[in-house]
Amino acid sequence: MNSRKPSKHKGKSRRSRKLPLAIGLLTIVAVAVVVIYVFGMSNAPAGKVLLHTSMGDITIQLRDDKPITTSNFKNLVKQGVYDGTIFHRVIADFMIQGGMNITASVATIPDEIGNDNHNVIGTVAMAKTSQPNSATSQFFINVADNSKIVYQDGTKFDETYTVFGTVISGMDVVNAISKVATDANDKPLTDVTLIKAEIIG
Repeated sequence: MNSRKPSKHKGKSRRSRKLPLAIGLLTIVAVAVVVIYVFGMSNAPAGKVLLHTSMGDITIQLRDDKPITTSNFKNLVKQGVYDGTIFHRVIADFMIQGGMNITASVATIPDEIGNDNHNVIGTVAMAKTSQPNSATSQFFINVADNSKIVYQDGTKFDETYTVFGTVISGMDVVNAISKVATDANDKPLTDVTLIKAEIIG
């Protein structure tokens, strides 16, 4: 009987040592998986989107460091929700805006501002209401350096609108659209149509 007690205690001791070791190994594996996933996401190319408009083509390089915003835009492009829509708000020396008159219901997405969010010429950002995290489908292309805009309440333009892409081809088309004649609500008098949006890379 006495000889069994040490072996019984020894068995418990081994089991009690194995449990923390197993938990430690599982933790290491879990951390490794998360690190691989995160770094894999950040290194994955975000891709490019080609906008065929009634005034010419615009190519946008999407950012991979704005995963929620970029994924939302790409999904909407894949679903074809931008096809046949118009640039409904155009202001020279400011921006051109599209994506309003879509028929699909689009959920809001959180802002992804970060430290490198600059609405400079040629960048593409999500439009939204005055409320945080209210962007859905509307986007705009900056035709001026709007990163310097500060509102009366002290809010900065760059702290409000998430930049998720840059025009790499067709900026001349963007500038041409920005200069079309508009009504009092900044809507072009002649529709500028986004005929089709497609992912090209």
